[in-house]
Amino acid sequence: MAEPAAQTIPKEKFLLIAANLLHRQFILASRTEAKRVFRELFERKVVPMTTVRMEDQSTVAFRLELDHSEFDGKLNFGAFKAGLTELLGNIFRSVEVKRDITVFNMQHREQSVMFGVTGVTVEQGQPNVLVLGADTSGPPGNVLLRLMYLDHRQFAAAGQGGAAPGQAGA
Repeated sequence: MAEPAAQTIPKEKFLLIAANLLHRQFILASRTEAKRVFRELFERKVVPMTTVRMEDQSTVAFRLELDHSEFDGKLNFGAFKAGLTELLGNIFRSVEVKRDITVFNMQHREQSVMFGVTGVTVEQGQPNVLVLGADTSGPPGNVLLRLMYLDHRQFAAAGQGGAAPGQAGA
């Protein structure tokens, strides 16, 4: 059987797909289901999300993981959902106003990217920065979405007193 050709879609369209999948998984889902998925992610498991049929009729299986190693404080579902809600809102606003979104490639892994839109929240006096990344280095037709907390101090050093880079409206 022939291997499917790699299909490239614009980053804005990809971000909308990813944000909509995350919105469905955590915002529209019942609290019980969303918390169950969060617990699995918190335990560093990769969670299958859904399979999407693309315009060219190919299918893409989306999976999700969470890197919370840089979260400052004790991460719970409420803190995660607040950060995710902020991130998704910033993604939707950025795409809506057609803001140029920076995409960062991981060193030595071109198929792993991080999008330059952040979700910044403060939990118990500690700022936390959540971002979305994606990895397509797995089998064809598979995308791993990666939610990651970044060290907030790198943003404070870069922009003393300003909003975190990548925030819509900043």
